[in-house]
Amino acid sequence: MKQITLTGLKPTGAPHIGNYLGMLKPSLELAEKYQALYFIPDYHALTTVRDGKELANLTYQATATWIALGLNPDEVIIYRQSDIPEVFELAWVLSCFTAKGLLNRSHAYKAIVDDNIAAGREDDKNINIGLFTYPVLMAADILLFGTHVVPVGLDQQQHLEITRDVALTFNNTYGNVLTIPEAVIRKEVMTIPGIDGRKMSKSYNNVIPIFAPSNEVLKPVKRIVTDSLRPEEPKDPEACNIFAIYRHFADADAVAAKRNLYLEGGLAYGAMKQELFELLESTFATKRDRYNDLMNNTHELDKILEQGAEKARAIAAPIMAKVRKAVGVSI
Repeated sequence: MKQITLTGLKPTGAPHIGNYLGMLKPSLELAEKYQALYFIPDYHALTTVRDGKELANLTYQATATWIALGLNPDEVIIYRQSDIPEVFELAWVLSCFTAKGLLNRSHAYKAIVDDNIAAGREDDKNINIGLFTYPVLMAADILLFGTHVVPVGLDQQQHLEITRDVALTFNNTYGNVLTIPEAVIRKEVMTIPGIDGRKMSKSYNNVIPIFAPSNEVLKPVKRIVTDSLRPEEPKDPEACNIFAIYRHFADADAVAAKRNLYLEGGLAYGAMKQELFELLESTFATKRDRYNDLMNNTHELDKILEQGAEKARAIAAPIMAKVRKAVGVSI
């Protein structure tokens, strides 16, 4: 029997190249070796999204993203977090085994506290309990399905470590009830630079979108920051923001040839940007059409999510039953 891998795509907006390389693509590849579960953590989004129609649309966007990029609902399980009530029951149980000090050290929580202190505000200004206990709900998402491996970015690694700590605390009390998950991190794509050289992130407004119209992809590609070296001058490919993205989409021979051109001189940044754009178009044009078709047919997405929830609950129910029996609420 295959081990289980689980990945969530938070519904926070249109996906970009950083999402694709850092999380989406490696997560899809894991389906070749594992029983793969993909979910849309819509209740996680409530920490920031307060418009119901917006959240519903963002959930459809995330679902369409997975499917357009190649996820086959007949071969894997894709579901909406809010369709699995056992997640929230387990989250409460786990919260009773989670030290507050552990959550105090969560990077996301600490970052907001530090910003508040720097601005002279109260430490917990604008911090809701949902944001503070976010790692507990994430732990429930993972542990409810007996997950063995979880693909995470470097910024999410701490949350998985918290999940492991909570599961071990529970098991130390009740025995070997919960599976202890392992992180899978692809080091070569842990950080994808945005068009300004910082980590690609919507918060920095430096992303290259996946499913936007061609002209909306070309614009940020043309704005990728480069140095002022002339085409004939030798350049360091490892210091180039264009090459940092190009290397993940071109084949090995093209990457090697381009690297030599950088080192020897003769490479123009404008031509490199155009080539990168054409690579992105060839990679995502057909997928973009599929994405748009799905977004125009949300009834199909609802059906896929409902069927996925049934399959997911079939896995979750016996694990939740073991938890209930262990804590003594169901004998």
